[in-house]
Amino acid sequence: MIARTYLFAGVAGLSLLSSMAFAQDAAPPPEADQTTQQPRGDVIIVTARRRQETAQEVPLAISVIRGDSIEATGNFNVVKLQQLAPTLQVYTSNPRNTSVNIRGLGVPFGLTSDGFEQGVGIYVDDVYNSRVAAATFDFLDVAQVEVLRGPQGTLYGKNTTAGAINITTNQPTFDFEGRAELSVGNLGYKQAKAAISGPLSDTVAARIAVAATGRRGTLFNTITDRWINEQDNLGLRGQLLFRPNDDLNITLSGDYSRQNPECCGTVFVRVGRTQRALNRQYDALVAAVSAANPGRSYAEPSRNPYDRLSDLDSSLNAGNKIGGASLRVKWDLGSGTLTSVTAWRFWDWRPENDRDFTGLSIVSRSQNPSQQDQYSQEFRYNYAGEKIDFVLGLFGFKQRIDTQGTEQQGADASRWSLSGAQATDPSILKGLTATNTQWLKSTSAALFGQLSWHVNDALTIQPGARLNYDKKSGFYQRIVTNGQGQQISCTPAPAAGSVLAAQCGVYQPQVSAPSDSAWNLTYDFNVNYKIAPDILAYATYAKSFKTLGINQNGLPLNADNTVNYDAGTVKPESVNHFETGLKTQFWNRRATFNLSAFRTEIKDFQATVNGGQFGTVRGYLANAGKVRSQGIEADFKVVASDRFTAYANGAYTDAKYKKFVDAPCPPELSGGTFQPANATPDYSQPGVPGALSPRQCDISGQRLPGVSKWAFSYGAEYNIPVTLLDKDGQVYLGVDGNYRSHWNSNASPSIYTEVKGYALTNFRAGFRGEDFDIFGWIRNAFDVNYIDLLQVAPGNTGLIAGQPGDPQTWGGTIKFSF
Repeated sequence: MIARTYLFAGVAGLSLLSSMAFAQDAAPPPEADQTTQQPRGDVIIVTARRRQETAQEVPLAISVIRGDSIEATGNFNVVKLQQLAPTLQVYTSNPRNTSVNIRGLGVPFGLTSDGFEQGVGIYVDDVYNSRVAAATFDFLDVAQVEVLRGPQGTLYGKNTTAGAINITTNQPTFDFEGRAELSVGNLGYKQAKAAISGPLSDTVAARIAVAATGRRGTLFNTITDRWINEQDNLGLRGQLLFRPNDDLNITLSGDYSRQNPECCGTVFVRVGRTQRALNRQYDALVAAVSAANPGRSYAEPSRNPYDRLSDLDSSLNAGNKIGGASLRVKWDLGSGTLTSVTAWRFWDWRPENDRDFTGLSIVSRSQNPSQQDQYSQEFRYNYAGEKIDFVLGLFGFKQRIDTQGTEQQGADASRWSLSGAQATDPSILKGLTATNTQWLKSTSAALFGQLSWHVNDALTIQPGARLNYDKKSGFYQRIVTNGQGQQISCTPAPAAGSVLAAQCGVYQPQVSAPSDSAWNLTYDFNVNYKIAPDILAYATYAKSFKTLGINQNGLPLNADNTVNYDAGTVKPESVNHFETGLKTQFWNRRATFNLSAFRTEIKDFQATVNGGQFGTVRGYLANAGKVRSQGIEADFKVVASDRFTAYANGAYTDAKYKKFVDAPCPPELSGGTFQPANATPDYSQPGVPGALSPRQCDISGQRLPGVSKWAFSYGAEYNIPVTLLDKDGQVYLGVDGNYRSHWNSNASPSIYTEVKGYALTNFRAGFRGEDFDIFGWIRNAFDVNYIDLLQVAPGNTGLIAGQPGDPQTWGGTIKFSF
């Protein structure tokens, strides 16, 4: 024992020093069937209801993705996970501006604000991660990922209105074990993982995991002569388990991850006509800038986005660090289990962006670094009896975010943003700088619980409730200086046509300090009935909410150019959720088929409104009247034999704005002189230069952005037992793929931001034995051209930029365990 302890400690220390070590995520083994020799499906254990039970016993829609499936299919973070879970939508223009939605709901599509909550909670080993930036990091020693659909507030620490992603990592073991993995591929792809676990004494075990990923970028910047949008990730996790007896487990965990890529750039996609004067739209402005600068004629490196050529002239960076520590105590009291989870997490975001999406010097500098600290404490008591099960919990959360923003106008800004004689004077806007200082404080506390009453062997009635208190306060200050470094003031309003008026039309000083608090009581009610031993039917109603929001990135202006302080706070969302489902297993449990139907209605939906001009607020929150998401989901898996397995999942999602009468207008209805304030909005001249533009647009009935109506995923694997180099094992061939129908990439759906549907296919083939696996893989095998995200450039010039999805990639992976 002593020798093994020292061996483990020494190897663990080496693993921390070696970024080229290997790792393989462990997956829970299938449960052996003692009653028959016929093959049976895996019995998948989940903790969706904060207790261990099989996935088929849980009366809610849940997708369970095992660690080995994640790695075999190359889905190494939550962003990629949507290829396996059709009801999950993840879109990212950079780590901070990442949207994680389920069934089209969760966070408003567009620029992210610190002042609102996530509708999809991300949990790692019971710890809530408040920043969706965590979704962009590599999975590290993951055992299982559970995607729970629908409100989860009566079971989980932080209230979640759309669902939760519950990530479970491999835990320390008292049996010595190690796993290793190395992958290499085209585009300079390298990924290494390692995990080592074992005893330090009879009562203490430890586990250490490390992962490193690097890959050349997928876009080529012709200005810097470099590939951009690369991957450069490093992650570490260490865990200590103290088990003094069978009733008490104390786990201390710490993790650190960092990204340091040159990211995140875009390419030219298209130009769409707006209602701005024709000589003030993109192509005319490019011609004017070129004419004003003989010898510097501007042209995009390509107008085909799939040439993957960019010419961004501002610095790019997506420096991102996230980590923390947690202490989890589980104490079996005989009558039930008491769990305490104490956690601290931090997030350090160091971005640099090119906000004009061109090689012109319009916005020469744009960056909003942030630093976050969060603290959480959760207590849960789980009781399981013959007739009654229940979970009772207390949750406390405290968060502070500090942000320091800088945006600066460049040498071409006057020509681009001004008109008349002022457009010919670069000095008016060159060097004009907005410096933002802001902070957010957020406090939340909750009492929650859920009861399961087993009326008889078949019928269970399950009510739940949550009492929640939230308080948010913030501060925002923007100071504006001209090219000479002199601070400017826009109060009183400067004379029309003056240089100061032109500068104030781009950046205005502003100070705001929004604050609000609210109590909310929510509840849910579930009835489930076991029709047969392997057939479970259920129905759920949930009354949920997303807590109040504050606008933390500055406030919009009124028609008279004054600050609209009424927009400082945003009302909570009110959620009504209905769901029915059927969970079945048949063919001696070798086949699983689950079906669910849902309808979710949200009143006062918190939507992101994006400013169209460079100088207005980039994005702020506003309440849409009502949205609705409804649909049907189906999941099928079959273990036909020891040689063949397959799965197919599908989702139909109809997500719409039911009522949003004062939404921002899409680009084709923007840019012109505003229609009279009291006039009925006229939408009859989209894309007509010089036409009058509505002040707001009624987008009621239009589809929510970011969600496809149809989404499917599938996979299959076939193996043959062989002996190779005196090793018994299996030669196998696997395929997996996914399809998503078209969707819109703008908060107010636009004819210019419609993203075409696409289908991706991946293959893998290899040889595996008891303690090793060697395989080759090809992803996006048919090199399909598709778009990950489209963005409307500011200024209502009609420029649409975007990020193409990954091209065909291929490589090989070797894994082994010891």
